[in-house]
Amino acid sequence: MLNVLMFGWEFPPFSKGGLGTACFGLTKGLAKLGVKVFFVMPKVPKHAEAQFVKLIGTNFFNEGSFIEFLPVKTLLHPYVTETTYQRRLKEAQKEDENWQVYGRNLYEEVLRYASIAKDIALNLDFDIIHAHDWLTYLAGIEAKKATGKPLVIHVHATEFDRSPFPNPFVHEIEMKGMREADAIICVSNWTRRIVIEKYGIDPNKVFVVYNGIDYQERKLDVEKNEKLVLFLGRITYQKGPEYFLEVARKVLEFEPHAKFLVVGEGDMLPWMVNKVAEMGLSSKILFTGFLRGKELEKAYAIADVYVMPSRSEPFGITPLEALKYGTPVIISKQSGVSEVLNHALKVDFWDVDEMVNKIVAVLRYKVLHNELVVHGRTEIKTLSWDKAASDVLQVYRRFVHKEYF
Repeated sequence: MLNVLMFGWEFPPFSKGGLGTACFGLTKGLAKLGVKVFFVMPKVPKHAEAQFVKLIGTNFFNEGSFIEFLPVKTLLHPYVTETTYQRRLKEAQKEDENWQVYGRNLYEEVLRYASIAKDIALNLDFDIIHAHDWLTYLAGIEAKKATGKPLVIHVHATEFDRSPFPNPFVHEIEMKGMREADAIICVSNWTRRIVIEKYGIDPNKVFVVYNGIDYQERKLDVEKNEKLVLFLGRITYQKGPEYFLEVARKVLEFEPHAKFLVVGEGDMLPWMVNKVAEMGLSSKILFTGFLRGKELEKAYAIADVYVMPSRSEPFGITPLEALKYGTPVIISKQSGVSEVLNHALKVDFWDVDEMVNKIVAVLRYKVLHNELVVHGRTEIKTLSWDKAASDVLQVYRRFVHKEYF
């Protein structure tokens, strides 16, 4: 049996984005292949601890599961910034004064977590290390130094995706992780090019493994009394939410009865709400905040079209989810998912007029709407997490003794 020490930062049902979905799907797929995964993940402050105990105690994969969760008490999460870290730290200290002994800022916390990783690695029997995104790279490096085991890092996004002005600290960690890793898995060729060109990494150690989806065609009985355009994701610079507002304003010139639903949260949400008020469109553009479960499913199902205007999207699982619920998608050409979806309408994120044309066409022409859904659903059936896990295992094969296979 092959044992993997995996460092991750979110796992359903406590997920804020695609990283949790990817970790769940990938580990489940690896388990089916007989791989045992020690999944190291953070605990949250005391007020949410009961929820995470349930997560760790719940056997997602039934009896005989190959997945073992190792909780680490930390305030880190996949989309953290120094500002959000300080806010979470103050909240945690109100609940538990012992939090005062940990990192005074985001950077100290990343370093502290890396030191914990070394102790974890020395007390486990594993064959290879797998670290997801920048928050875990130093942890992966420390585990490698302590044990001599090969390190694979999984790039779900880079600092060049997240911000027009890369954070030097984050960029330095990403660079260090990429240089120290034995192999780098990218979620798309779009991301692979960034890793090679922006970070100067040897192409021979950079591999592409596309994300997948647990496909099960879903149909919900929902009342659809009006045409609805959906934006769903983190409301941050990377996702291009301001383009969605401009698109909404122009679409309403052609479809005055349409409405626009913004699902998610992020640092640009207050700006978005104020901007909508300034535009006088508060009755047309509606905000739900972060949704999960049945509410999230309903958001996908009631929409007539899903729009992803991301500036730089390493992959993008949400368009696949939208298609699962029978909603056609319009996606940015600057995305990894555009490499695997042919039956989707694609547009440059900055081309507002073309995005408007495509949205109006989908809203008006039922034949186009149905064709995109039928053929799109056929495509996503081939994008399974089992396939992704198999591809990851092929990367492992290059660094672990063949007797395991």
